[in-house]
Amino acid sequence: MTYDHVLDTSPLRQNVRLLGDTLGEIIRTTVGEDLFQSIESIRQASKLATEAEQTAALFDQLKRLDAEQLLLISRGFAQFLNLANIADQHFTTTKSVSSRFGAYDRIVGAINELSATASKAELASAIANLHMDLVLTAHPTEITRRTLIHKHGEIHDCLTWLDSGQADEAKVQRRLADLIAQIWHTEEFLEQRPTPIDEARWSFAVIENSLWDAVPEFIRDLDAIADKFALDIPPRSKPVVRLSSWIGGDRDGNPNVTAKVTFRAMIISRWQAADLILRNLEEIYEELSVTKATDALCQMTNGAREPYRAILRPVRDAVRKQRDGLGAYIQDGSLNPPAYLPTNTITDSLELCRQSLLTMGLDAIADGKLLDLLRRLETFGSHLVTLDIRQESTRHSDVIGEITEALGLGDYQTWSELEKQAFLEAEIANPRPLLPINFEASE
Repeated sequence: MTYDHVLDTSPLRQNVRLLGDTLGEIIRTTVGEDLFQSIESIRQASKLATEAEQTAALFDQLKRLDAEQLLLISRGFAQFLNLANIADQHFTTTKSVSSRFGAYDRIVGAINELSATASKAELASAIANLHMDLVLTAHPTEITRRTLIHKHGEIHDCLTWLDSGQADEAKVQRRLADLIAQIWHTEEFLEQRPTPIDEARWSFAVIENSLWDAVPEFIRDLDAIADKFALDIPPRSKPVVRLSSWIGGDRDGNPNVTAKVTFRAMIISRWQAADLILRNLEEIYEELSVTKATDALCQMTNGAREPYRAILRPVRDAVRKQRDGLGAYIQDGSLNPPAYLPTNTITDSLELCRQSLLTMGLDAIADGKLLDLLRRLETFGSHLVTLDIRQESTRHSDVIGEITEALGLGDYQTWSELEKQAFLEAEIANPRPLLPINFEASE
């Protein structure tokens, strides 16, 4: 794909300047004029330090600072870079940039090029078979606190309001100053090394703040592309996006990841899923005051005046009960966690409502928030992520070997790789219990 004009980055530079100036004022009022001027002096010197003599002068300036000053100056530059990154991320979502580099336009460009050699049926099949497996990972040095993730998101929203030209500029700038001050006075890192549960919570915050909305938006882009090129997309055999994570399940070399930790990570994942689903359900419930429905749906609700709400009410209540029960267990581990709420318990009712709306010609409602939630459930389920268990291979072999010995199947360790795979695949697919109730394993 080629473009006939240079991208105008002046809005990006303007936002970086706005955020940087706001941060500078907060630093000035917090730590004083002298340190603020030191930061400015170092910033200017860094821009000029392109030759050895200038670099040496910059190092001399830094050497004259004590440890406390260096810490504050480092924080100032680190926070500026964070804010510049937010401005850059915001810039990539603006119309002028997304129209050239966004998913929709890049896919449109690719299809335009492929259309010369591929048939419509082949293009439709390619879109139908599009599938991405995303894996969330974490490293202790990369952890951003959940509270800071939320503040960064709000700053992004403020920049969006300013760019719209419809916001009260002074009001939004005051909010920006408030948020940046909060960030400056917040510890960037936890005092203690993050636990596997801390890392799991971080990954769930990433889903809440980005992927939960990004996935249905991306699938909508695919729908729009199919309409644009008049492609008849066949039914998909699997979701467009699948999400998994090994955070809380990585036992390979990490003694802190025990079975209890893995179980707790799964419970928190289910709680986060229930919380997000409930928010969407409550929005849909409030909006579906529609009375026009198929006879079949009306009969199912015994002629309720608002049939869609009648269908969704027990589902909403079940998800709320699930969320509250999981939350209570997280707070008090002595309680029993609620039974797993199957995803189809939710999707079946949503699909009933959607099909009725489509039948009655209410496509705009059927294909709005209702469809988005169905696609989220297809992607995330009622458990949010698939948790991968990573275990050092000899530990795995020892456990399976003990099981095969107990069952009289021989020494698993001596089997070929193909024999091991065949055994594991067969037993995973077999619904019967593999071990007797009275089986006792060694330590």
